[in-house]
Amino acid sequence: MADSNHSHFQHLYFVLTGIPGLEQNAQFWIAFPFCAMYIVAILGNVTLLHIIRIDHTLHEPMYLFLAMLAITDLVLSSSTQPKMLAIFWFHAHEIEYHACLIQVFFIHTFSSVESGVLMAMALDRYVAICFPLQHSSILTPSVVVKLGAVVLMRGLLWVSPFCFMVSRMPFCDNQVIPQSYCEHMAVLKLVCADTRVNRGYGLFVAFSVVGFDMIVISMSYVMILRAVFQLPSGEASLKAFGTCASHICVILAFYIPALFTFLTHRFGHHVPHIVHIMVANLYVLVPPMLNPIIYGVRTKQIRDRVVQGCCGKDP
Repeated sequence: MADSNHSHFQHLYFVLTGIPGLEQNAQFWIAFPFCAMYIVAILGNVTLLHIIRIDHTLHEPMYLFLAMLAITDLVLSSSTQPKMLAIFWFHAHEIEYHACLIQVFFIHTFSSVESGVLMAMALDRYVAICFPLQHSSILTPSVVVKLGAVVLMRGLLWVSPFCFMVSRMPFCDNQVIPQSYCEHMAVLKLVCADTRVNRGYGLFVAFSVVGFDMIVISMSYVMILRAVFQLPSGEASLKAFGTCASHICVILAFYIPALFTFLTHRFGHHVPHIVHIMVANLYVLVPPMLNPIIYGVRTKQIRDRVVQGCCGKDP
């Protein structure tokens, strides 16, 4: 007979509270800037994909990786924002059990994919600056596609096991997830069983993905800096490093809130919960919104295409 406090699966749904500690009226109004940011993310990334698709001069490694980043951002933001806005505006706090696990899967898989794409973009910048004459022969379109496939498969293979493990565990009577979306650690706190294996595997995934990617990114930029400082003129150095500025901004926009959210879940017991949840919400929204803006402003080919499309004339 099943224990009265839990069963293999007792609940058909969980309850997402939104932003705990924030009044319902405040949550209603805060949803408007969230919605505006989501609309900007959708329009910006769709525009970026359209420009890269129609302009054959942009079918180069840098822009192909940028297209992968745009697709990843669309999935990452769309897996959380519609439900989040429904919570804030319509008090639709309930989320079906399988929908919650699907959300966990998409959030963590595509966070991993985004990290991998940023790593691949760092490698692209390294090859472009350190081996400019061999760039097109090293990073051919087929190599770029293979790198993208490896990054996607890594996310799928690494994240699937802890989603499967959570689905096989008993849950307590408590159905409340004090967040705006389903996240692995938040769901794991509702389990009425020993979760050390799940937590351990979650740490392994985080460090093996983010740790590895950050090491590769750091090593790439060390080599880039060495090459840049060896250039004969200061103007050439600035121009070479300027090509990396957009990528550095995107890296910071992604990793800073990601690491804050990850570390706060496990070690930040003194961080106010409202701060933690706000940063977690911004983590799945700000990078998808900023990435097309950063690249659109700083990349001349994309900027010219946008001006041409909006004004109907050559830039």
